[in-house]
This record gives sequence, structure tokens and C-alpha cells, in this order.
Amino acid sequence: MIELLSPAGNFEKMKTAFLYGADAVYLAGTHFGMRAAADNFTLEELNEAIGYAHSLGKKIYITLNTMPREYEYPALREFLKKLSALENGAPDAAIVADIGVVMLVKELLPNTQIHISTQSGVVSSENAKAWQALGATRVVLARELSFEEIKEIRRNIPAELEIEAFIHGSMCVSFSGRCLLSNALVGRDANRGACAQPCRWNYTIREEKRPDMPFPIEEHPDGTFIMSSKDMCMLEHVPELVESGITSFKIEGRMKSAYYAAVVTNAYRAAIDAYLADKENYQLDPRWLRELDSVSHREYCTGYYYDKPMENAQTCTQPGYLREKSYLAVCSEYDAETGIAKFIQRNKAKVGDDVEIITPGKFGRALRIESMKNVSGESVESAPHPFMEFYIPVPFEVRKGDIMRSAN
Repeated sequence: MIELLSPAGNFEKMKTAFLYGADAVYLAGTHFGMRAAADNFTLEELNEAIGYAHSLGKKIYITLNTMPREYEYPALREFLKKLSALENGAPDAAIVADIGVVMLVKELLPNTQIHISTQSGVVSSENAKAWQALGATRVVLARELSFEEIKEIRRNIPAELEIEAFIHGSMCVSFSGRCLLSNALVGRDANRGACAQPCRWNYTIREEKRPDMPFPIEEHPDGTFIMSSKDMCMLEHVPELVESGITSFKIEGRMKSAYYAAVVTNAYRAAIDAYLADKENYQLDPRWLRELDSVSHREYCTGYYYDKPMENAQTCTQPGYLREKSYLAVCSEYDAETGIAKFIQRNKAKVGDDVEIITPGKFGRALRIESMKNVSGESVESAPHPFMEFYIPVPFEVRKGDIMRSAN
């Protein structure tokens, strides 16, 4: 069975990912995860998240993939003890990079599976089997592996040892995320969840005797991108992913929006299900690709599934993000008799706007906002206030959790 694994930077993103087709999500507590700047989950929220996921028959994986220093282990031990005592049970798996943390999880969370993080740089079957001998049930492969290498690893490891791999999202110019640049420049340790992403900065050269004459490092009219990686997008290669023996398809993006979680999960869910339902007649639906173009992203590439890092580093050729469609609102109610839907605002929407509605398994249904009322029943021209509730007529059925976005 193929698992679709989505990011959950907070509770809203988790619920959105599940609604749009994720089988499992990965998330972090307030410490020991590699995305310290995400909202993350308190113990109370973790307990609620685990209960919510299990009620849907879905799974929660907690990231414990930093490299804790000596002084951090007492706090980590206490955190794991608290996880073990959660009313709704411990997380289904812990994503771990450090062997000391592996041993501690085995001791304190004996019913939680151990998944070895991509930070550990698993690039061989011997490496994978060594982790299995220490208690791992899954390895998240290094992102630098090709399809042929992944297939060879799959052939040479036990069937019960699962393989997880990233299929979509931001990449790092450093080997499997192991970077010291952020720490060296601004004192923020990338290996402990605090990366400042200096690989995305613009750099110049200054000649010793001419400090007031900076020279930009250029390889393109808009600047240089010698360290800034493209984003991965493997939607066009779902058949190859399935046939390679990868168990879990992982989407990167705990720092991204709920809209991102919805759109990307929705597109891959549709592609995976379509291929598994009829491999012989499977065809890529161009709507799925258009969906992925609607979210904020850098230039897309296929990572290193087909290219060797030394031959193609997959660095950007243009600056910044490609603009996404605006995430305007999320549906909270729909009255089928009147055709009136209630939405909760995320960005300003107004009468006359051409918008699209996305729903699990459906893509970009067009709609023009002909009229709008506030919760008091008064006609208004726009919904400019954060989380403002408003009503609009919708000529087709919408459901709770459906997302309204700009059409352009």
C-alpha cells in the first residue's frame, strides 16, 4: 500500500491535509523538530491531534530529528515521558536522525515505530539494514538518490523495512539538509531546526582596496543562485515512484500554508489513486499540474531521481517564489436548499471577484461572487477583515473545508 504523507505545521494544516487525502501527517512538538519556526504543537494539541487522526483511521508521525546536545537530553527524556502518557496514546511513529534519540525512543515509547530521518543520509541497503537492526521500521532515504539506486536498495533490504522518500517541495543545496552555513553566518543551527536559509540570500564580492564597490556574483541577468535549490515536483512520475518500491510519498512544507497542504495533497492523491486503479490506462491529468502551479513555489525540477548532483545541482535560474493564487476563504457551511455558503475569510474577497473552489478530488470550479452578506444578514461589498464570516450564493454544492481562491 502506498502512503501519502503530508506536512502539518499546525492543527489547521493537519486537518486540511487529512481532508484532502493524506494518509498520515508529520508534525513536531515545541522542541526537537527541524522546523523550529513552524507553529508546531503543544502537548495538549498533540493529544488532540492523535485522537483526531485515529478517529479517521490515519496516522501521526512526530519529528524528533534534530541532533540534541548533551544538555538537551534531560528535557528530551521528559518530553518523551509526557508523550508516552498522552490520553489518546503516543504518536504512531517518531522520525529520528540521531542514534541516541533512537535508543531513548525505544526505551520510553516502546509502541511508537521508529522512522530514520533523511538527515541521517541513508544511501545504501547496508545502512538501512543497520538502522533496522537498531529498531527502525522505516528509512527516509537521502534526497540525492536516483531511481535506480532506490530500486537496488529495495531489492536488498527485507520486505518489512519500509522506504519513504520526498516527492515534492523545497530542496536543500547541502547533503540531505546537513548544513553549517546558517550557524556560521548568524548563529542559527540548521541541524537543530533554526535554519535562516542563507543559501537563498543574494551575495556580492568586495575587493580589499575598494570596500565601497561591491560586485554582485552574477550568472543570470537577475542575479546569482549558486546555492538556492529549485523545488522538487514528481507529479509527472507517479508511476515510476510506485514501481520503485517506495512505501511512503512525502510532501515537504510544514512552513507552508493550509492552502498549500490542501492543493498539493489533493493533486498527488488524485494521481496516485488513478494510477493504482488502472495502471494500464493511466494518464496524467493536466489539471493536476495546474494545481501545483497555483501554490507558491520556486522553479520545479525532479530532484535527483534522474540527475546526479555533481552534474546538475538543480539550483535556481530566477529569483524568489513564483506567485501563487490567493487563498481567500474556507467554507464552513452550505445550505443546499438556498444555495448559500458560509465562508471564513483568509484574504480579502469582494463582490465581482472571479474565484475558484477546490474540494477533495475536484479542481478549480469557477465562480463569480455576485453578492455577499455578513453574519448579520447585511449586504456588503467585501470581506476585508481577518477571519470575517460571510455568505455568498454558490450554484453548485460545496462542503465544509472547501477552499475559495482567486481565479488568476
